[in-house]
Amino acid sequence: MTQAVQAYAYLRPSTLSRESDRNDLALQTSGGATPAGLQAHPRFFTGFLTAPEAAAAALLSVADVAAARYHQPQLRASLDPVVTAGGDRLRFESFSGCCGVYARLDVLHDGLDGDDIGHGTTNVDVNNPLREALTRVGGADPLHLRVGPDDLTVTTMDGPVVEKKVPLPDRWLRGFAETQVIAAGFDLRAELTAAEAVRFLRALPRGGRVGARRGAQWVVPAGRTLRPTSRPVPGAVCLPGPERLTALARVLRHAVALRVYGPPVTAGAAPSASAWEIELPAMRLTLTLSPDASRGFSGEGAVLDALATDEAAEDAELVGVLLAWEPRIDVADLAEQAGLTPARVRAALTRLGTAGRVGYDTAEAAYFHRELPYEAERAERHNPRLRDARALVEAGAVRLEAGGLATVTVDDHHHRVRADAAGRLSCTCLWWARYRGGRGPCKHALAVRIQRRAATDGSAGPRAGGSRS
Repeated sequence: MTQAVQAYAYLRPSTLSRESDRNDLALQTSGGATPAGLQAHPRFFTGFLTAPEAAAAALLSVADVAAARYHQPQLRASLDPVVTAGGDRLRFESFSGCCGVYARLDVLHDGLDGDDIGHGTTNVDVNNPLREALTRVGGADPLHLRVGPDDLTVTTMDGPVVEKKVPLPDRWLRGFAETQVIAAGFDLRAELTAAEAVRFLRALPRGGRVGARRGAQWVVPAGRTLRPTSRPVPGAVCLPGPERLTALARVLRHAVALRVYGPPVTAGAAPSASAWEIELPAMRLTLTLSPDASRGFSGEGAVLDALATDEAAEDAELVGVLLAWEPRIDVADLAEQAGLTPARVRAALTRLGTAGRVGYDTAEAAYFHRELPYEAERAERHNPRLRDARALVEAGAVRLEAGGLATVTVDDHHHRVRADAAGRLSCTCLWWARYRGGRGPCKHALAVRIQRRAATDGSAGPRAGGSRS
């Protein structure tokens, strides 16, 4: 498994201290992008959280996911959460070490009372003493928040005094990108009141209990609640590994509602990802679950079609210039500015997602601009299926034929790739037989797509009809 080392450098640890009549939460930052360029320790906000106890609990939930491995839990993760300032809100994001759970806390405008909210993305230090202190925040205590160092710290410290170095696997980066693309295919499937949400979530199995790890389960809306069902049916939502929703337990006492999002489901459908959103006072906490507790987002393949085309790469370069730290990206406006169709803009946003430059908010059904503070382009460079597909094209292994057919030759095996009326590709390989497109295209279908694009554009590259020696 390819991985690099992620280095964090903070001027001091994040702290929660008592200041006369209030609690003061100082979140330290480590490197990030802003409208003014890269900054070592950006500052995004100073002011009060209007729902302090709920906000402290929600921040802990995000930190729980960042520190967790729901599959093989004996191995610990330690990647610090990411915060994005979008001018009207703060978004805190984390991703589990097993690549199967994505968490995001959206602190909306009404949840913040203070200075103007800045623009940019950075990592924030969440250490064990801070976690312990956050558990003691009470509802009657005002909570002052500072994201980034104060002026005194910047002027008196001559270098970082807190450093962390942790492994950053490529599959973690790929998974972070995949969640945005998968979530873009979700719709609202159910909405529960606070009382029903608490009743439903508290009845779910937890880790270590009998039945907690029996695989994907399904639920269907039933009146004001959700009812378990033994199999996928139209209108159902997959609940894969329900014990992975335990991070929501911290905020249940503050819940206003629970909303559940997922893709369209038909009878006999395979397990799918889903998103579970707790509405809080002026905040939203969302957990997105991969299709199985033992299956991370990194292998879902949702981004591969967009990565395989040069057109999407060129469009992404243009669309990326037009992003302006908007908390809600309007595809129609971007299409007009870029002179592209909405479909091409969406493909470009998918591509930008692989570099960590956009996320997706299921509550608002909209992308948002952020710049992950990682070398996220590695997710594309080291994607094994995409790398193998390009190698097949370079080796002349793809032969395009009439009627939407193609043959991809690998050693002594000939794989037949066929396009249906809608342009979707299928293959005779074992990968396709096993997943039927449920985890994205196989390397042979990707290679055919790349070859066809090259033939259509007349670009340099292997000629149609080549074969592998």
